[in-house]
Amino acid sequence: MKKLFLGLGLVAGTFAFAQTSPTFGIKAGVNVSSISDDGYEDSKSKVGFAGGLFLNAPISEQFSIQPEVMYSQLGSKVTSRYTGTVLGNTVDYRSDAKLNLDYITVPIMFQFRATPQFYLEAGPEFGFLVSAKAKDINTTQVNGSTSNQNTNTSEDIKDSFSGFNMGAGLGLGYDITPNFGINARYVAGFTDINKKNNNEDGNTSLQNDGNKNRNNNFQAGVYFKF
Repeated sequence: MKKLFLGLGLVAGTFAFAQTSPTFGIKAGVNVSSISDDGYEDSKSKVGFAGGLFLNAPISEQFSIQPEVMYSQLGSKVTSRYTGTVLGNTVDYRSDAKLNLDYITVPIMFQFRATPQFYLEAGPEFGFLVSAKAKDINTTQVNGSTSNQNTNTSEDIKDSFSGFNMGAGLGLGYDITPNFGINARYVAGFTDINKKNNNEDGNTSLQNDGNKNRNNNFQAGVYFKF
């Protein structure tokens, strides 16, 4: 809760630096997220949704601060496949596993306008976990035909992950019109997404066999200023 108040305090603090009236807007796009490979060597990037609100507060002709409140879908996926012969039948087995991590994120971007339309940005991003689910889809084909062995399961695993995430973003954007533009950003995670638990003997251990994993995310989308 203290970290949430910290993020909101940084957003409110931007008003103190604003030299002109701030601009409000909405933005939406896609995430292409992954998790650092400590313990997830076979993981692949996962596509998710990102959308929310922002406030752009100019502090000079070229510099501005832009805090945002976003709903952001992160995570990763693992796909494995086996093809072979079992009792004279050709068996094709495919397993798709997804880790879906949904966050409310609060990026605080410091923007520099190289031209009136084009800008660069960098700054911290604070994330608060709202949902964590593991989804498995297994499909088996025998002799080229879809088998009746098709399973789809979903499990809530939020208790295994840290409720707070922090990273740093670096991006760029372009105002196509005074009210509409495009933006791309890469956010590298700093904090371990796994939750730390206390064992009964008082020792501290990490989930997921002691691995330390971090969120990494490429985000691209459009925005509209009011």
